Amino acid sequence: MSKKKYYTVMLIDDNEIDNLINQRIIESAGICEHIYTHTGGRSAIEFLKNAEKIAKIVGNNDCLPEIIFLDIDMPLMDGFQFLDEFESLPKLIKEYCKIVMLTSSINAKDVKKSKRYANVKEYINKPLTKESLINLEV
Repeated sequence: MSKKKYYTVMLIDDNEIDNLINQRIIESAGICEHIYTHTGGRSAIEFLKNAEKIAKIVGNNDCLPEIIFLDIDMPLMDGFQFLDEFESLPKLIKEYCKIVMLTSSINAKDVKKSKRYANVKEYINKPLTKESLINLEV
């Protein structure tokens, strides 16, 4: 079904309902083995830091998400603040994790701003669909 199968993906969205729906869509598309969900950018950053330490200890990157689906409009740390923090993470994380903006924003400024970040590979408008997952180019 999907062009590529991933071991692990991560959803970052402050809306728990969106996370649940997106998790179900990802599961039904069968594109990965594991899905991590976070309702805030700060917890996701801390998770990535810890996962990178574990990856070094166990000798593989299975605990790191290959794709991170990131919402823009979130309290405390929005998607762009997450991306700024992500830029300062260890090289292993930045090379392994690819980011897909998954947002309801259709603002051209947001699309343009997201392209400034090397790890942002795609910009998808909500809702997530099986078709958009199958057509991912990451």
